[in-house]
Amino acid sequence: MANDVFNRIQNEIDEAPVMLYMKGTAMFPQCGFSARVVQILTHMGVPFKTANVLEDMELREGIKQFSQWPTIPQLYVKGEFVGGCDIITEMFQSGELETLLAEKGIEHKTEA
Repeated sequence: MANDVFNRIQNEIDEAPVMLYMKGTAMFPQCGFSARVVQILTHMGVPFKTANVLEDMELREGIKQFSQWPTIPQLYVKGEFVGGCDIITEMFQSGELETLLAEKGIEHKTEA
């Protein structure tokens, strides 16, 4: 069972340069933490894909094991786990997130 979920996650993060595992969808986030990460990515003009862990219990548990990270949301950039809400918020505020996106060649708006 775990292998199927892990394979699916690996495929998703390989295919989408920016992949967000969240509660709800980008249009209708179902938790404040997921909403904040969506807000940051949207503000930065980053194209991203999402997977709603609330629709799939297997995915909800699988992603936590996959990343060894206990909470949702989880952001992946170019297949690499970046972090959850607090880390993304801190990185955004410090400018680190913009640097990471630039280094990884991810399209985004630069802060003026």
